[in-house]
Amino acid sequence: MTKPAVLDWQAAEATARRLTAQWAADEPGGAIIGFDASGVRFTHAGGVESLATFAPFTVDSVVRYASVTKHVFAAMVLAHGNLIRLDDPLGRHLPELRSPLAEVTVGQALDMSGGLPDTRECLSLLGLSVYTETKSEPLLEYISRLERLNFEAGSEVSYSNTGYRLVEAALERKGCRFDDFIQRRIASPLDIVLKAPDVWNDPVKNLVPGYWHSGESWQLSAAGLHISASGSLTGSAKALAAWLQALLSENDQFAGLLGKLQATRFLADGRPTGYGLGLRKSSLGSREFFGHGGSHPGYKTYFLLDRETRAGFVVVSNREDTNGYKIALESMAALTGLPLPVPASGLGGGLYVTENGPWWIEIKGSTCTYLDADETLYDDGDGWASSLSASSPLRLRRDGIALVGDVGHAARRFLPAATHEPVPASLSGVWYSDEGAEFMVDKDRVLMGIGPTRQTLALTALGNGRFLFTLNDGPWVKRICLHLLGPDRLELVTSRARMIEYRRRG
Repeated sequence: MTKPAVLDWQAAEATARRLTAQWAADEPGGAIIGFDASGVRFTHAGGVESLATFAPFTVDSVVRYASVTKHVFAAMVLAHGNLIRLDDPLGRHLPELRSPLAEVTVGQALDMSGGLPDTRECLSLLGLSVYTETKSEPLLEYISRLERLNFEAGSEVSYSNTGYRLVEAALERKGCRFDDFIQRRIASPLDIVLKAPDVWNDPVKNLVPGYWHSGESWQLSAAGLHISASGSLTGSAKALAAWLQALLSENDQFAGLLGKLQATRFLADGRPTGYGLGLRKSSLGSREFFGHGGSHPGYKTYFLLDRETRAGFVVVSNREDTNGYKIALESMAALTGLPLPVPASGLGGGLYVTENGPWWIEIKGSTCTYLDADETLYDDGDGWASSLSASSPLRLRRDGIALVGDVGHAARRFLPAATHEPVPASLSGVWYSDEGAEFMVDKDRVLMGIGPTRQTLALTALGNGRFLFTLNDGPWVKRICLHLLGPDRLELVTSRARMIEYRRRG
C-alpha cells in the first residue's frame, strides 16, 4: 500500500504569503486559496481591487479567469459527444473553413497540436491594437479566409486560442451556448457565481478592474477582441476553488471528468504530449500535477491540482505582473516537500536562429525567448535545459557553437545570429497584405500604423533574410520576425501566428 502523502499546510501558507508580498496595500492585488478534500485550508489576499475606491482585494473579488476558462469549455465539449466528437474535422461543423484549417480535428484544436494561428496575434501582425474592437462573426469570416497553419496539424505543440473559438462557434450553431452550460451544469449545482461574457465591455456584476504598470504609473486595462470560450469566464478565487474541489472529488455529475480532461494526448506520430484538454502537466520531482494559467491585459490567474491528495491552489490577481504559476508551484512544493527544479545556467547567452526559416531564440541567463514567447529553462541533466512546460515544451543543449534540441516537439538546430549584417536596401518599400494592412520599410526601420499611432521600429538582422523588430501595444511588447520568402514576398512571425504574408507594392 502506498504511504499517504504528508502535507505541510503551514509551510505552503508561509510560501504563498512570501510570494505575494508584492501586493502592497495601495496597489492592485490578488488572492490565493489552498484547499483539499476537507475544505479550504488557508486564504490570503493583498492589495486592492480598485484604485478608485481602494477597497481591499478579497477571495470574493471577481476577476477575469482568462485561459483558465479552457478546461471548463472542454468539459462542455465532452458533455455534448452526441453533437461533436474529438476526432471530427473542424470543417464538418464549420464548412466555410478552408484547407488545411478544415482538416484540423476538434481534439487537435483543443490540445494545442492543431497549428491553428492565434487570432489575436494575427490581428497584431495586421497592425490592429489590443484595444481595437472586433466581433465574433467578422472574426470567424476572417479565420475562414486563412489558408495556412502555423505548422502541420499533429506535428507540434504550440499555444493558440483559435481552436477554442472555432469549436465554440460550432456548438453555438447547434444551439449550445457556453454561458448557458456554465449556469446549468456548474454554477447552479455548486451554488457559485460564474459568468462568461461575450465581449470585454459586457457588464459583469462586481467585476474588478485590471491594471498594468507603464513604468511610471498604473493604467487601467482594456481589450477589444471578442473574447470567446478560450478565455471568457469570470468569477472569484472562492468560486474557482469550489469548482476545482468538485472536479477533484469526482462525485456525482463530475465523476471521471478530471481524468478525461487530463488524459494524455498524442501527436500524429504517436508521441505523447503534456497538454490535455485545457489542462497542462507540471512536475515536481517524480510527481505530476495538473493545472492551467490565464492572462488577460491586467489579470493573471493560475491553478494547480494534486489528484492524489485532492489538494490544490488557486491564484487570481488584477495586476499584470503577477506570476501565478510561480506562486502555485512553489506553494505545492512547500506543501508536499518535493524539490523545485533548478534554473539552467549552462547554455550561455546570445541570439540564435535556424539556418533557414523564421525560428529564432534568445538566451539570457535561465530565460529563453522563442519567437517572442519567454520561458524559464531548468536543468534537465546531462547538459540539457528544459522549459518543463507542457504548453510551451522546449529542451535544448549546447553542441559546439550551436544549440540543438526540440521546441514544441519539433527538432531544431540554432546557430548564432548574424546581427552584424546590415539591413539590405532592397528591403525598403511598401508592403501590403490581402486583408488591407500595410507597412513601410525605410532603410533599417519599419514604419507601422497611421497618423498618431504610427511607430518607427528598428530592424535587427538575423542573417539569411530574417530580421527582428519590437512592437509596443499597451501592456504588451511583441518581438516580430520579418522573414523574406522571396524578393517581393515576406511573412511576419510570432510564436502564435507564423503565417501572415505581405507582398511588395509595385
